[in-house]
Amino acid sequence: MKNRRRKSLKSQSSFELLITVAFGLIILLPIVVLAFIQISASNSSLSSAEAQAAAEKITSVATTVGAQGYPAKQLVLVQVPPSVQNIYVGTLSNQVGHEVVFVTSTSAGLSYITSYTPTNISGYLEDITSPGTYLVNVSAQTSCPSNAKVPCVYIQSS
Repeated sequence: MKNRRRKSLKSQSSFELLITVAFGLIILLPIVVLAFIQISASNSSLSSAEAQAAAEKITSVATTVGAQGYPAKQLVLVQVPPSVQNIYVGTLSNQVGHEVVFVTSTSAGLSYITSYTPTNISGYLEDITSPGTYLVNVSAQTSCPSNAKVPCVYIQSS
């Protein structure tokens, strides 16, 4: 009789511990899910901020080189953040324009991060979409490769 009672108490204690652990997990699971969602949102926000800084750095140098005129040129070190899908210079078709556009993927879809320059710019940066640090060549041209009638600043990876 004592053995039976002792086994009953042990199994009751084990069952109570199992229920306590299960309730703890039920409470912690939503907290862990919310934490992962917050981390994902902050990573996306950080990537967008880095892309904005890179675009502004390129347009700032392009404005300076454009003001100096031909044959001015400058190398600039650009940090490309993760999730960049494409980089357009001038316009979205890489023609002469006034913007550098970083296309990034976020949880909400594609995001277009732009920086404006008053200087005519054109170029090709579509080959540097992998995360990393790249040298970008910014040079003033008497005529743009994409439109020979217009002077511009040409931007390309080194």
